[in-house]
Amino acid sequence: MAKIVISDTDLGDTTIEKKMIEAVGIEFAAFDYKGDRTPKSLVADLQGADGAITSYGSYTAEVFAALPHLKVVSKTGTGVDNIDVDAATKNGTMVCNVPGYGTEVVSDHAIALTLCVLRRINEMDADMRAGVWDFQRRRPLGQVQGRRFGVVGYGHIGRAVARKARGLGFDVVVWDRKGMPSRTSPEGFPYVGLDDLLATSDVVSFHTALTPETHHLLSAERITTMKQDAIVVNTSRGAVVDTDALADALVAGKLWGAGIDVFEEEPVSRDALICKAPHTVLTPHAAYWSEESAVNLRTRCTQNAINVVLGKQPESCVNAQALAERQG
Repeated sequence: MAKIVISDTDLGDTTIEKKMIEAVGIEFAAFDYKGDRTPKSLVADLQGADGAITSYGSYTAEVFAALPHLKVVSKTGTGVDNIDVDAATKNGTMVCNVPGYGTEVVSDHAIALTLCVLRRINEMDADMRAGVWDFQRRRPLGQVQGRRFGVVGYGHIGRAVARKARGLGFDVVVWDRKGMPSRTSPEGFPYVGLDDLLATSDVVSFHTALTPETHHLLSAERITTMKQDAIVVNTSRGAVVDTDALADALVAGKLWGAGIDVFEEEPVSRDALICKAPHTVLTPHAAYWSEESAVNLRTRCTQNAINVVLGKQPESCVNAQALAERQG
C-alpha cells in the first residue's frame, strides 16, 4: 500500500489530511512538529513513504539521497526555501506548493500592519491600558491621503496589496524584477526602479520570495536612502529585510515605524533587536492564517501529494522535470 507521511506541520491537528488520504486507500502517518525538523529525523520518519507533507522540515540533499523512492514533497505554503529543489529533481521527487491560498488574508494583514503603524494604534492602546489618556504623546499620527505606497514584489499577494492600498487612497507604485520602469502593470500601477521606490515611498511593503538575490534586499545601506518618515512592512520572508539594521534605524529615529510578521530566525527571541525597537507592530508569522485560508491550504496541499502518489498531475509543482527523471 502506498503511504503519505506528514513529517511536520504548524497547522494544528491532521484530521483533514488523514481523512483525505485514507479515503483513497493510501496509508497515513503523522509526526509531532517541534521546531524545524532535522534531516536525520526526516529520513527516519519517512522510511517507506511515497509522499511527504511538510511545513518547515529541512529537506536537504542528504534527505533525498536516503529516500530514493520518495515521489513527492508537498509544502503547506508557497515558498519552498526549506527544500533543496535541485536535489529533489535529481531524485525524481516532485516538489509541490500551494500558490495563491493566502492571497487575500496576507494582503489584509499587510494593510492592517500599515494602518496600525501609521496611526500608532497599538501604542495608544497600550497607553489606555496603563491609564494614560493622551494621544498627543504619540504624535506624529498619519493619514493615508497624500502618501505613497510602494509594493516590492508583484505576484499574487503584491497585486492584492496594491489593489487594497489604492482603494484606501494611497498613491501606489510597484517594483518587480519583471516590470520595466516607465511602464504600468495591467492593473494600472506604475513600475519604478527599486531605488526610486525606496526613496519616494511613505510605505514600503515586501512581497517577494526569498532567493540569494533577495536576501537582505532591504539592506542597511538601502535603509539610509529611505524617507525619514517611511514605514516598512514585511509579510514575505524574514531575511528579505536586514532586521537588525531596520531595528537600528528605528532606534535612531530614522523611520516612522515598521510592521513585521516574518523574522530571520523563528520563533523570534524576546531579546532580538527588533523586539526592543520603538514604533513597531510585530506578529508571529500569522499573516497567512485565517480559519478559511487554513482549510484551503491543507486541502490543496494534501491533494497535491495524493495526485502524485496516484500517478496524476498535481495542481502545482515547482519542478515538473522531476517526473522525467523518475521515468527515465
